[in-house]
Amino acid sequence: MHAPRKGKAQPIRAPEARALRRAAEPPADPGAALMERPGVLVRRLHQVHSAMFQEETAGFGVTPVQFSLMTLLTERPGLEQGAAAAGLRLDRFTTADVVRRLEAAGLLRTRPGQDRRAKALFLTRKGAQVFASMGEAVSRAHDRLVEPLPPARRGTFLRMLRQLVDQHGAVGAPSPKVR
Repeated sequence: MHAPRKGKAQPIRAPEARALRRAAEPPADPGAALMERPGVLVRRLHQVHSAMFQEETAGFGVTPVQFSLMTLLTERPGLEQGAAAAGLRLDRFTTADVVRRLEAAGLLRTRPGQDRRAKALFLTRKGAQVFASMGEAVSRAHDRLVEPLPPARRGTFLRMLRQLVDQHGAVGAPSPKVR
């Protein structure tokens, strides 16, 4: 085979021609193949829910995790911080940060628990009022998330999610150490 001559264009080979045509086409979704992976879909659905929650509850300044802790404390006032961490399925350091932020906002107060090393958590009057005021907005966020599903399949969807979480419960779970 001869070396290409300088100054003279070489013919384009078929594979190169196909590559050039593909490069000239509008780009396809580069993440399309990823959307077949359950982990990617779960992460993306979490992003969608977080955005919907923030849209619906914007005026309250409370995150989904903070609202979840407020829910636990509405149901069980005086719950110790370690038990709250277990209920939220969070590690104790993340839970301590959530507690600190709610306390700084005046929505939560702590007292020594039965074991003096533990903290018992309580909503303040303001916290209880904010929690009650958020109920409708939070329900709207949850409803918006499942709205694209036919009503008859929403319960099935939730049961399937719960089944996956239950079956894989120990994987990635925070330390079960509760004080």
